[in-house]
Amino acid sequence: RQPYVPNFRMPRHCPICGSAVVREPGEVNHRCSGGLFCPAQRKQAVLHFAQRRAMDIEGLGEKLVDQLVEGHVIRTLPDLYRLGLSSLAQLDRMAEKSAQNVLDALDKSKRTTLARFLFGLGIRHVGEATAKDLARHFGRLDAIMDAGVEQLLQVNDVGPVVAEAIHTFFAQPHNREVVEQLRACGVTWDESEPAAAATLPLAGMTVVLTGTLPTLGRDAAKDLLESAGAKVAGSVSKKTHYVVAGADAGSKLAKAQELGIPVLDEDGLHALLRGTPPNAGGA
Repeated sequence: RQPYVPNFRMPRHCPICGSAVVREPGEVNHRCSGGLFCPAQRKQAVLHFAQRRAMDIEGLGEKLVDQLVEGHVIRTLPDLYRLGLSSLAQLDRMAEKSAQNVLDALDKSKRTTLARFLFGLGIRHVGEATAKDLARHFGRLDAIMDAGVEQLLQVNDVGPVVAEAIHTFFAQPHNREVVEQLRACGVTWDESEPAAAATLPLAGMTVVLTGTLPTLGRDAAKDLLESAGAKVAGSVSKKTHYVVAGADAGSKLAKAQELGIPVLDEDGLHALLRGTPPNAGGA
């Protein structure tokens, strides 16, 4: 026989940081909602914030983050921007030149975009694409932070679970305080009025990138397309509007030609972004 186990009630607040404990519909696990504040989540929060597609802080890798967190040099994300040369240089395997490189990377990262910042916050279910949709839809961070679930549901591809996760994240005073401190440390981005998706030049279009373009990197080309309202897909289908192909394009180019989908080179991509009908077949 199994020994008797008293009924256990999940606490309503995280025992580590005091943030609300939430369980999403259909899930078994309960989760702490204090991602930016909770010490138990600190290392992963910093690593996610620093990654290339978020704040892009070069040199802030796992070993350095371990030392910073375990040594209590940093406790929250804003502490990254308060680091000094001496506090970094005294860490293991961190010469003064390496420490200065990290400080320079931190300073460079202060100038970012709203989408990158949102992604870097590590909000549950908010990946790069959703962060870009939120930034495009609302235009300003304060509008996102103050949005109710119904307002969030109006964003492209944001369903009830994602909307609730965003709302819960910004409902935590700890998370809002971290955001305000990051802004006070000089983290900044351009804000704008909300963009009506239908007015964007490539709204409703699906574009696939393949091969190596002469001057544009893959990430830069993707950012340009998504800023213009296009969806950048990973595979070619009948629903694809254009394929942008560079050197060494492979099966995606062959698939586009098979389906009769217009193929653009880099000049054609720029023409598409300008709203000028591009000449297909340039690649």
